[in-house]
Amino acid sequence: DFATPRAILTGHDYEITCATICAELGLVISGSKEGPCLIHSMNGDLLRTLEGPETFEGPENCLRPKLIQASREGHCVIYYENGLFCVFSVNGRLQATMETDDKIK
Repeated sequence: DFATPRAILTGHDYEITCATICAELGLVISGSKEGPCLIHSMNGDLLRTLEGPETFEGPENCLRPKLIQASREGHCVIYYENGLFCVFSVNGRLQATMETDDKIK
């Protein structure tokens, strides 16, 4: 038997750097090298775009997501390359930010 994909997720213009699946909510959240994080349904529908704070945006300070984790309560934590943590609701609303100089892995 050959495995076939359940869905093909589209929307990123650059390579994917991180992703997570929240099976309880039926969501796939992914981040790309030069772009925003996207929330898809497990069926492949693009639901939301997660944009970081405007103060960090711009070509020279592009937010590059490194790690993503979602909770079953509907929160998504994203750690960006520049040491910024952002917490989003599953509806795409930015709820909190925090900067750190520590190396996070």
